[in-house]
Amino acid sequence: MKAKRYLPLLAAAAVAAMSGANVAVAADLGAPPPPPVKAPVYVPPPFSWTGFYLGGNIGGAWAQHSVTDSVYGLSFDTGTSNGVFIGGGQVGFNYQAGWFVGGIEGDFDWAANNNNNSVGVVLPVSGGHTIAVTSHDRWISTLAARLGVAANNWLFYGKAGGGWVGNNGFNVADLTTGSSIGIGSNTRSGWLAGAGIEWAVTNNWTVKVEYDYLGLGSRSFIVPAGAPLPAALIGDTFSGQRNVQEVKIGFNYLFNWGAPLAPPY
Repeated sequence: MKAKRYLPLLAAAAVAAMSGANVAVAADLGAPPPPPVKAPVYVPPPFSWTGFYLGGNIGGAWAQHSVTDSVYGLSFDTGTSNGVFIGGGQVGFNYQAGWFVGGIEGDFDWAANNNNNSVGVVLPVSGGHTIAVTSHDRWISTLAARLGVAANNWLFYGKAGGGWVGNNGFNVADLTTGSSIGIGSNTRSGWLAGAGIEWAVTNNWTVKVEYDYLGLGSRSFIVPAGAPLPAALIGDTFSGQRNVQEVKIGFNYLFNWGAPLAPPY
């Protein structure tokens, strides 16, 4: 009977002993480790075309020309000259707002010796002498607004502005005798229209291809008395209309205002 009386006490003692053992085991294992801390993910800002830029270009230029005289109404030269090599540089500024990019650009290119001789025309009234007109363009410069559409690191743009061409001479020549007379160096101006595509290879370096058309004013020369040309040409006015087309490839270094920041360490 006494043993039965102590059974509840023994059971309670056993439970307490087991609980103490579990607590000791948990203490030995330690507290659970905290969850791992994830490193912050760096997301660079989107590419921006905003900023100043400068670069260089090479390409080709073609002159469209038409030379006539006022007395006989003859066409001495109509067509497109052989292309010449051009090379130079450009500087400009872009500002991007959403997909729209606006800016301004100026460039200057030297042209290879563009000695454009007109087709010789035989004038019966001049005793059968062959007359031709020569002209030399040596440099081309433009200043224009650029308006375009950006698609991330691609830019599709148009240009509109003004252009200037340095001309070394506009001469009327007698090919039969080798004598000539004309106007010396001058600068002709006109309007400019063009279009191009530019691609940002990196955040700062870009490459482009561009087409430009320059509509330039005409040049005129009146053969004066005493000129070393046939007498029938004295007082004749020779007028030359000259336009220029350009195709260029180039590169720019863009001082990009939206450049990605260095990632945190």
